Amino acid sequence: MIKAIFDPQMWSGVPFHFWSLAFFVFGCNIGSFLNVCIHRLPLGQSIASPPSHCPHCKYSIPWYLNIPLVTWLWLQGKCRNCGAPISIRYFLVELLTGITFLGCWNMFGRQSAVLALVYCLFLSGLIVATFIDFEHFIIPDEITLGGMAVGFVISIFLWRLHDQTTLVGGVKESLLGIGAGAGLIYAILRLGKLLFGRQKIEIPTEVKVVFSETGVFLGDKEIPYEELFYRKTDVITLHARTVELADRCYRDVRVRLTPQKLQIGEDEFNPEEVPHMEADSAEVVLPREAMGFGDVKFMGAIGAFLGWQSVFFSLMVSSIIGSVVGIALILFRRREWSSRLPYGPYIALAAAIWIFGGKHLFEMLFTPK
Repeated sequence: MIKAIFDPQMWSGVPFHFWSLAFFVFGCNIGSFLNVCIHRLPLGQSIASPPSHCPHCKYSIPWYLNIPLVTWLWLQGKCRNCGAPISIRYFLVELLTGITFLGCWNMFGRQSAVLALVYCLFLSGLIVATFIDFEHFIIPDEITLGGMAVGFVISIFLWRLHDQTTLVGGVKESLLGIGAGAGLIYAILRLGKLLFGRQKIEIPTEVKVVFSETGVFLGDKEIPYEELFYRKTDVITLHARTVELADRCYRDVRVRLTPQKLQIGEDEFNPEEVPHMEADSAEVVLPREAMGFGDVKFMGAIGAFLGWQSVFFSLMVSSIIGSVVGIALILFRRREWSSRLPYGPYIALAAAIWIFGGKHLFEMLFTPK
């Protein structure tokens, strides 16, 4: 039955651009679901239950107020029940997904409806990953590890995804993509940690470094510990003029904090037993990553769907995109924004470019003639 559904003759029996409209409308509806994923996945909530509702008043949204694009415009970006604002992100995700599905059909529909749908699925994952990474600086395992698994399974049945004609060829390309994606980015992460793994920050005289239960405060800016301690060997160091604990005070001492141990001068503490500490210091050295481990898994998922060549292309193009964004921010005097932008969206954009023409460019440049 599935083979009959995707029979090219059946699809060609209807005008091509009827399906263009159908893919756009279908994409907008999928975009509505992607908004649910973007909101709920980082919070660890179910994407299936409860039904769509206003996050402010918990009003359950009926179907006639949940029409993609139309509802947001009609209600002027506000909840019908309580009037609370609804982020424009909901409208943009629906529109972007619709345009993406339309692009997939127009690019691949004449070759294979199945191939077009698979690329729609893959690009939907990129959209979810991008918006979550922008807001939370994470890419959930449901997208990364799940993407590896789904990409591999699809490669078993759809060899054309990797331009292969046999089962062995499709599986091989997918596995090579996973290995190249995760392995290459992990190697870069480790090398970046070795070369650029420390960040020295100067502290103004009137500002104290405050260590709380959740993170480090530098003035009014909090840096959560989960962003600093990627591995057990990561360490925060500073030379303090004074250190104040709840029951004691130190002067002119060196402070070292790891996930397992707090060292102040010659004294050692369990960090979990020191809920609050204030230090007066001229500078603090923080650990940092060239990339997050989520990017490693994310690139593995891209490789599972698109093959090892896409990994190298995405790495090069994402670096170029990041450089262009960085230069633009400097020109517009917004250099500090560059440290707040995650790298995942650059990778996602590069992978999308690969699908819509980058693959042919790569083959033109690097395939022997």
